[in-house]
Amino acid sequence: MWQPTKLELERLEKAERLQDRGIELYPARVERSHRIAEAVGLFLRSEADAGDDDIAVTVTGRIRRLNSKGKVSFAHIEDESGRVQLFLRINALGEDSYELIRRKLIDIDDFVQASGTMMRTRTGEVSVNVDELRLLSKALSPLPVVKEQRLVDGAVVEYGEFKDTESRYRQRYADLAVNKSVREIFIRRARTIKALRDFLDGEGMLEVETPVLQPLYGGAAARPFSTHHNQLHQDLYLRISFELYLKRLLVGGYDAVYEIGRDFRNEGVSYKHNTEFTMLEFYKAYIDYLGVMDITERMFAYVAEQVTGSAEITYQGQTINLAPPWKRISIRDAAQELLGFDYMDYPTSDTLYAYLDSRGLAEGLDPSDTWGRMIVEHILGHYIEPNLIQPTIIKDYPRDMSPFAKRIQGEPASADDKERRYIESHTERFEFFIAGMEMGNAFTELNDPRDQQERFVDMKRLYAEEADETTPLDEDYLRAMRYGMPPSGGFGSGVDRMVMLLTDQTSIRDVLLYPHLRSQQLTEADLRGQFMLEAAVRGYEYRLDHQLAGTKRRIALHLPAPNVGIEFRLANALEGARPQLRNLRKAFAGELYVMTDEALYRVDDDLTEVSAADFWMSLSEA
Repeated sequence: MWQPTKLELERLEKAERLQDRGIELYPARVERSHRIAEAVGLFLRSEADAGDDDIAVTVTGRIRRLNSKGKVSFAHIEDESGRVQLFLRINALGEDSYELIRRKLIDIDDFVQASGTMMRTRTGEVSVNVDELRLLSKALSPLPVVKEQRLVDGAVVEYGEFKDTESRYRQRYADLAVNKSVREIFIRRARTIKALRDFLDGEGMLEVETPVLQPLYGGAAARPFSTHHNQLHQDLYLRISFELYLKRLLVGGYDAVYEIGRDFRNEGVSYKHNTEFTMLEFYKAYIDYLGVMDITERMFAYVAEQVTGSAEITYQGQTINLAPPWKRISIRDAAQELLGFDYMDYPTSDTLYAYLDSRGLAEGLDPSDTWGRMIVEHILGHYIEPNLIQPTIIKDYPRDMSPFAKRIQGEPASADDKERRYIESHTERFEFFIAGMEMGNAFTELNDPRDQQERFVDMKRLYAEEADETTPLDEDYLRAMRYGMPPSGGFGSGVDRMVMLLTDQTSIRDVLLYPHLRSQQLTEADLRGQFMLEAAVRGYEYRLDHQLAGTKRRIALHLPAPNVGIEFRLANALEGARPQLRNLRKAFAGELYVMTDEALYRVDDDLTEVSAADFWMSLSEA
């Protein structure tokens, strides 16, 4: 329950004074003739043409700055398009309206509507000479203050009461309100998604929508979220991929389909992973992974040009050129180039682990991992990926890590033993990397239903039942394949990482409006708020008593009849407080309870747990 601060109490008092004057705090109707940028632009064009006609405007926005000087005041208001100064005079507004500004009944952070004519002040600032000012929304809580200081080297340092990153994520609405740079990130995000759609539509692909709730998850190596449909008595999963549903549509006769939407993966979070994220997948008939590589290169360059104006971008101080062609190299050749060995010389997980361990490259590697996982997750993930700054396509992945990709092309019969094993154990799959981050994944899609069924069985044999890499056998997908699936190429990429790249952000949370966060820790103030709300709902009066506990940290609530005190403490701090609570009980003429985030206790010689229902029942009986 909200417990107003001193500043908020002052704003509540101002709100009451405004209402006493008959002023609506939150009117339903608004008039606006121009956005702020439009009004300023109109004036500048008129000024450049030496026009002398008055330009009448009605603009709206949030007050960001207010400076009252007797009979003249200045305010800056801001909408999404920009900021403009309001020139406020008692002679133009009238004494009653101007009094609202002079006494700051209308204050910083309030939304207002200002009507008047455009002008330039003596100091040269474009302004609105206001003849009517109207309150649109009264802010009862002041926005956090963020101040900027420009250093000698030109760098800008932000400081103030809203510098805590987690607070900004939890209160994204406030973060957006006070940080224009944050608003710009999400404008670029929207442009990125629009550019992706424009490109794929231009390629002749059809945008579709597939189920978010699925009876069987698949298409990726990830742990799903599960739920239950009560009416159908059916367990369901939040999708981890669109893949298998999109490829069914190729069976149905579409040449190329794509989807941009949310995936959900019940796994760890990091600076580049969120449990809920935006994914792009497309599948196109009659191309292989080489054709997908071409589309990928052209798509990323196109989107960068549309969003930033150039295919050459700067990410964390590094210049990255997204224009085709990109470097293409097999994972095997990359390991030879960067680490100086051929992993095909170590054809089992035991021999590969032993070799890596002998070179001091096995730190963090589980000896029980499969051979393919050691190559992709450890060799590539730990030693190759961080070095891939410029756009690089890493291709030809181990078969046991690629259940939906065709085997690489070659003639096993005519190859020597090592090359034969390589052809048989690798697939036409690629991932691409930019700025040391994996950005996407693609295949020459497997369309042989017999091979696909064998892959499902192999995955079940290779991985434990609960392993993330396990891909459930999807009988309906196999049935679709048996009707005939055209040869095709498929692609998947996390849109959030693309936005990170195009906005120069190092954390995925900075490009998500509402990133997933841990549950916020309860405080003793939260417990007080919960109890006060419950008491108010039940019709009990209460008062705050600072004397009972002796400090503001332990405020008690008294219910007048009977005389009951409530002490608030977190459960993890309760044990050491028992002697203090017993002494408090002796000093209190009435019943004393302690409420924690886990239970309610009556304080006597010890702490006796009581149910909340019994507590409220005892009050009603008294």
